[in-house]
Amino acid sequence: MGESPIIEVEELVAQYGEDKILDRVSFSVRKGEIFVILGGSGCGKSTLLRHMVGLERAHSGTVRIHGDDISDTDRFHEILKRIGVLFQGSALLGSMTVAENVALPITEYTDLPQEAVVEMVSRKLRMVGLECYGNHLPAEISGGMKKRAGLARSIALNPEILFLDEPSAGLDPVTSAEIDELILMINRTLNTTVVIVTHELASIFAVGGRGIMLDKSEKGIIAEGNPKTLKDKSTDSRVRRFFHRGGNGIE
Repeated sequence: MGESPIIEVEELVAQYGEDKILDRVSFSVRKGEIFVILGGSGCGKSTLLRHMVGLERAHSGTVRIHGDDISDTDRFHEILKRIGVLFQGSALLGSMTVAENVALPITEYTDLPQEAVVEMVSRKLRMVGLECYGNHLPAEISGGMKKRAGLARSIALNPEILFLDEPSAGLDPVTSAEIDELILMINRTLNTTVVIVTHELASIFAVGGRGIMLDKSEKGIIAEGNPKTLKDKSTDSRVRRFFHRGGNGIE
């Protein structure tokens, strides 16, 4: 794992109108690690992720990927080629087959011939265990399969960084564990840096190597480190309450 950060967030302020969600948030993510963004409902986890991938502009502060400021419109298109994103609802296009959904970023960002696109799509579907479902529409597959299809699309171009927003949300424990295993496999096999937004304790402990915890009232980070260490050693009552509530972490 490299020592220099691949992602740098500095003094990020996120707000909508007069409603400030995040106030001067700063942290970095190292190349090759699985980094988790934790916290209860409404603390700004998904808001932070949307700012990190450039879907929303910060009120102030910066997000840099490999030193490039994502607010730089001249560089943003190139930055997008280096990241993959899995949204909460998988965001598959319902009128397109699973294979066509996975092919979208390949055809959008490359000039590869059709036979090469087909091979790349087939390879990604095999990685996530959906090699027999490429011709199915999203409505014809289960929720867990949709997450797998979304993962396949997010890694279609072998991105350096993969952003995952609540990848296990709404899934049963067995399927959730399978998604966790896929995330670990992608990280190890492709050396992909993974940033995960989640409140699911089982997933946090299964995949998280390091992370930050956000708090709604603080509008920022209240803890940083390995989730297991935070669970066992943190003296902050808010952190302990999150990890020891015996539920799914939702406040």
